[in-house]
Amino acid sequence: MFETDGYVIFRDVIDQDLIKEVNDHVEWLQARHPEVRPEQLGHIYLRDDPFWVRLVSDDRLVDIAEKFIGPDIALFASHYISKPPYSGQPVLWHQDAAFWPLDPMEVVTLWLAVDHSTPENGCVRVIPGSHRSAVAGMRDNTDVESVLGKEIAVEVDEAQAVDMVLAPGDVEVHHPNIVHGSTANTSPHRRCGLTIRYIPTSTRITDPESPYPSAFHLRGEPGVNSYQPRPQYVEGRHFPFASAS
Repeated sequence: MFETDGYVIFRDVIDQDLIKEVNDHVEWLQARHPEVRPEQLGHIYLRDDPFWVRLVSDDRLVDIAEKFIGPDIALFASHYISKPPYSGQPVLWHQDAAFWPLDPMEVVTLWLAVDHSTPENGCVRVIPGSHRSAVAGMRDNTDVESVLGKEIAVEVDEAQAVDMVLAPGDVEVHHPNIVHGSTANTSPHRRCGLTIRYIPTSTRITDPESPYPSAFHLRGEPGVNSYQPRPQYVEGRHFPFASAS
């Protein structure tokens, strides 16, 4: 299905005890960064966050990534996109590969559902099979306030879109070239997901900042990049979690 459609869903990957910790972590991050919209809790906050590193290192997630990119695995980036009730911003149609400093563009995205994700609260929507097309250009769109502020510079046939309806703990996996987006959250229910971008360690992060803020070596051979050291948990400074010690 991944080869033909560009996405696949894995159900019940993460247990509900850990999902509760993830919920608490999102609230903790929002309290620490009240000036940041909850859709923008991104990778720059990850390097000094032991819980976040623990989460993206979870074997259940890395095992899924390994099915797509092989045994030598690093984290490239991770973002919470938490859409608040009634005011959560849309993500306009785009391809991830248009944005990322990676060479070659070998990368897989895991989208971990923290909340129930539905058409009503702005779930991810994908255009199946669009990953087989080239990466199109992007254009600015200031007509609507959106998470990226940009959209793909080609027409998208929205009649082809498929809604990624997920329960907390489910994981949707997609290809970097697939055309995808999400609508605004006009419902009374938050829609939070954690995006996790895993790369084989043979993929080079070409950003001038090295090590990249969210580059962590997770499994196998370290490959071609330099990596952040794993942050050590400090009580009172970091988010407290069950396995912090």
